Amino acid sequence: MSRNKKYQSLDLELANDDPWRLDGNPFERERHTQMLRLSLSQGVITHALEVGCAAGGFTEKLAPHCERLTVVDVMPRAIGRACQRTKRWSHITWIASDIQEFSTPELFDLIVVAEVLYYLEDMTEIRAAIRNLVQMLAPGGHLLFGSARDAACRRWGHAAGAESVKTMLNEMLIEVECVQCKGESADEDCLLVYFRNPVRVSIKSNS
Repeated sequence: MSRNKKYQSLDLELANDDPWRLDGNPFERERHTQMLRLSLSQGVITHALEVGCAAGGFTEKLAPHCERLTVVDVMPRAIGRACQRTKRWSHITWIASDIQEFSTPELFDLIVVAEVLYYLEDMTEIRAAIRNLVQMLAPGGHLLFGSARDAACRRWGHAAGAESVKTMLNEMLIEVECVQCKGESADEDCLLVYFRNPVRVSIKSNS
């Protein structure tokens, strides 16, 4: 599926009252519950980055626990819906951008990227997006990744899913916890993986 067709499909889904049944489906509610538990496992979040907000279902859950929250989504309609849903908070920054192009010198102590990376064209683009995200993760910070499994993603016409991306992330980050969320259908099967960015201490010579 071409990128334009993927974006058209996303835009059509976002026109629905409950896109992807993120609010009404018990599987999706459990997925968000586990995502929030993992996100909060290290305590106070100074500045979080959420990549891909859909209609703002998880944004609404995460926002009260962050001193600052930056939300990036490639779809302006998604940002519009999520912004409306979370308008009671003023500490959220909204940015319409592709994750491959988004960059900031700020570092985040939490990055959440769930059900997003499989929309990229191929493994090269996915790896480049991961490198970009890791560069914006503070030393000692955490990244929460979520995705449907490889088999489902390939069945949907995507390049890769949870297992493949998890392997890439393990090359740069330290895996802390992995949770499987499974629903009633074959498509309702995802992994949530919580990573830590190692603190690299430089060793100074005594000479």
